[in-house]
Amino acid sequence: MASLALLCLLFASFTSRTLSTDTTVKTFIIRVDFRSKPSVFPTHYHWYTSEFTAPHRILHIYDTVFHGFSATLTADHASSLADHPSVLAVLEDRRRELHTTRSPQFLGLRNQRGLWSESDYGSDVIIGVFDTGVWPERRCFSDVNLGPVPSRWKGFCEAGVKFSAKNCNRKLVGARFFVKGHEAASRFGGPITGINETVEFRSPRDADGHGTHTASTAAGRHVFRASMEGYAFGIAKGVAPKARLAVYKVCWKNAGCFDSDILAAFDAAVTDGVDVISISIGGGDGISSPYYLDPIAIGSYGAVSRGIFVSSSAGNDGPTSMSVTNLAPWLVTVGAGTIDRNFPADVILGNGRRLSGVSLYSGEPLKGKMYPLVYPGKSGVPSASLCMENTLDPNLVKGKIVICDRGSSPRVAKGLVVKKAGGVGMILANGVSNGEGLVGDAHMLPACALGSIEGDAVKSYVSSNSNPTATIEFKGTVIGIKPAPVVASFSGRGPNGLNPEILKPDLIAPGVNILATWTDAVGPTGLDSDTRKTEFNILSGTSMACPHVSGGAALLKSAHPDWSPAAIRSAMMTTANTFDNSMKAMTDEATGKSATVYDFGAGHLNLDRAMDPGLVYDVTDNDYVSYMCGIGYGPKAIQVVTKSPVNCPLKRPLPENLNYPSIAALFPSSSTGVSTKAFIRTVTNVGQPTAVYRTKIQSPKGVTITVKPWKLVFTPAVKKRSFIVTVTADTKNLVLGDTGAAFGSISWSDRKHVVRSPVVVTQFDPL
Repeated sequence: MASLALLCLLFASFTSRTLSTDTTVKTFIIRVDFRSKPSVFPTHYHWYTSEFTAPHRILHIYDTVFHGFSATLTADHASSLADHPSVLAVLEDRRRELHTTRSPQFLGLRNQRGLWSESDYGSDVIIGVFDTGVWPERRCFSDVNLGPVPSRWKGFCEAGVKFSAKNCNRKLVGARFFVKGHEAASRFGGPITGINETVEFRSPRDADGHGTHTASTAAGRHVFRASMEGYAFGIAKGVAPKARLAVYKVCWKNAGCFDSDILAAFDAAVTDGVDVISISIGGGDGISSPYYLDPIAIGSYGAVSRGIFVSSSAGNDGPTSMSVTNLAPWLVTVGAGTIDRNFPADVILGNGRRLSGVSLYSGEPLKGKMYPLVYPGKSGVPSASLCMENTLDPNLVKGKIVICDRGSSPRVAKGLVVKKAGGVGMILANGVSNGEGLVGDAHMLPACALGSIEGDAVKSYVSSNSNPTATIEFKGTVIGIKPAPVVASFSGRGPNGLNPEILKPDLIAPGVNILATWTDAVGPTGLDSDTRKTEFNILSGTSMACPHVSGGAALLKSAHPDWSPAAIRSAMMTTANTFDNSMKAMTDEATGKSATVYDFGAGHLNLDRAMDPGLVYDVTDNDYVSYMCGIGYGPKAIQVVTKSPVNCPLKRPLPENLNYPSIAALFPSSSTGVSTKAFIRTVTNVGQPTAVYRTKIQSPKGVTITVKPWKLVFTPAVKKRSFIVTVTADTKNLVLGDTGAAFGSISWSDRKHVVRSPVVVTQFDPL
C-alpha cells in the first residue's frame, strides 16, 4: 500500500513533466502552501496572479477547505508550477458523474415520538446539497410555520436565469451555482459542449431533476396527496422535514460535474455555515484516486475537520466486487437497499404463464389484449438486442411487444426506440450481471422490467413458439413487501479497493424506487421528447440512498448538537439492521443469496435506534493524520489534504487502528498455520452516565476473536474506555466464501443498547 501511494504521488508530479511539450490548454487545480505567501502581497489572489498565472486564466480561488486556485493552463505551464517550492500538488480537473414517501417510516421514524420528536424534525440544521440545483416553487420547499433562518447562516441566494433572491426563503436558505470548470472544459476542446441554454439554466434552477429529488429526500416538508402519476400515493416527506436546505449546483444537464467546481462548492458551503453536506457524486472513470489526488476527499476533509458531516454515495457499479467509490475514511459512504413498497407488473405469455416484474407506466393500459411478441436479439446483432437507437426494423416490431436486453443505454431510452419503431410495448430483460435486481421506470409506452431468470424464460418462449404472444398487466402500488430491505443489485460493493483496512460501504439506506420532488424542466424519464409534467418522480440509485443518511445526520445533529461527524457515523453504523422485515439475514438482490458486509457495510440505517446508540467510536483530525501516515503518505501528500504541515512518527502507525466502528483483519495469502492481528479501539459513553457493557462475539469458522477487557465500566467521571480486539486465523480451517472473506462481529451490550461492529477476515497479497 505504501509503495502504491508513493508511486501515485510521483506519478502525479511526473505526468505534467512528460506532457511538458503539450500546448493543449486544460484546467488544473493548484494546491498551494498558504503560509508561503510573501508579505508584499495583500491577498493570496494578488500573489497567485503575480507569480503563478495571469488573472484571466484563474477560475476559482480556494481559501477555506483548500488553499490554492484552479486555472486554465498549458501542460507545460502546469509542469513548471509543479516545481514551484510553494506548490504542494498540481491536479488535472476531472469530470464526475451523478449516482443516480415511504422511506422515512422504513427507517424507523414515527410522528410525535422517537428521533423526529427529539430532534424537532431536524429544525435549524442546515443541509448543503451538491447536485444539479433545485426547483424552488415545489410545495416541499415551503417555509410555512418555520422560524427565522439560523443566525449563523452566512450564505446567500445567487440570481441567474429564471432564478432570483426571492426564490429562497426560510426553508431554502441559500442557492448557488458553480460553472467555471464546466465552461473551461468546453472552451478548450474537451468532450463537453458549453451550457445548452435551450435545456439548461445558468443559475441554481434545476434542469435535470436529480438535485430537486435528492434535496427533497433529505429535507422536504410534508406534502399531502403526493404521487408519481398515481404511483406511491400518500404523504411525501423528507427524512428531516424541518431542516433548512442550501443548494450548490455543481452538476449540469448531460455534462457531469467537474472537480474544480465541486471544490469551490465545498469552500463556499463551509464558509456559508452548513452542518451537513450531501454529495451523490462519484468518480466517473471507475478508478479511486489516492486522497491527495481526489478533490472530493480533500474538500470533505476540510468540511469534516470543521465539524460538518459529509454523506456520499457508494456508486452504482454493483454487483461487481470492489466497485464502491468515495472511500475516504472521513466520508460516510452509503449503498442502496430496497424498501417494503413495490410497483409490480406481470407479463402474461400466450401459453398462460405469468412472469413477475415491475413498472411505473401510467398511460393507457393494454387491457389484457394479446400482442405478437418479438426478440430482435434473435438476429445475433447485439445493438438490436439492446434496442439501441436506429437498430430496430419497423417491419419487424410494428404492432408488437418487443423484448429488449438491459444495458449500454438508458432503460427509458430503449422504450422510446421501440415506440418510434411502432412497437406497442416493451419487456426489459436483465442479463446475468443485473441478476434479479429491478427498478421501476416511468416508461412512455407499456413496459415491464423482468429479472434475469424470467427474462430468459420469455426469450425461450419466443424461440420455441411459431406465433408467440404476450400482454402486460400493471398492478399499481403494493406496500408491505417482504423481504425488505434487500441490497440493490446496482449498489457499489466492497472491499475497499484503495485501503482495505477500512470497510466500505459504511452502511446502506433506501435507494430503490424512491418517491421525491421533481423539476418542471423535464418529464419523469428525463428524455427530451418526454413532455409530461409531474411534481414527483420515482428514482433508484445510491444517489437516492445518500440523502437519507444526510437527513438522518441532520436529525441526529439536532438531537445531539455536541456530536462530531464521526460520532454520528458511529451511531448509524453500530445500530444498523442486518436483518430484513421477515427477521432473516438480509439478501442480495443480484444473487438471491445472503448479503455480506461487503454488500451492506454495517447494515441498513435504523434512525430510531441511532438516536440512542449507547457508545460511539469517535475520531479526531489527528487520528486521520496518523491513518494517512500509516498507509504510507508522506508529509507533503498529507498536507495536500489537511492544509497544515504534519510530521509522521518514525514508527509507522498501523492504519487498522483508526478508531472506526468496523474491523478488517487482513492476513497475507502466503501465511500458513495460525496468524494473529490485534486492533485497538476506544468507545465513548453517550448513554446513561453509569453503565456496564459486556462483549458478545461472533467468530467465523477458522477464526478466533477475543476482546480484552471483556467488560467496560463507565461512570460520570469515566466516559471513555479502550479495548483490544485480537483476531486469530487458522489458515487450515479458515473458510473464505465467494467474496474471498469471512465475516463476524463484536457487540457491546448493557442490556438496553447493542453496539455492534462488523469484523472482516480476509487474505490478500500486498501490492
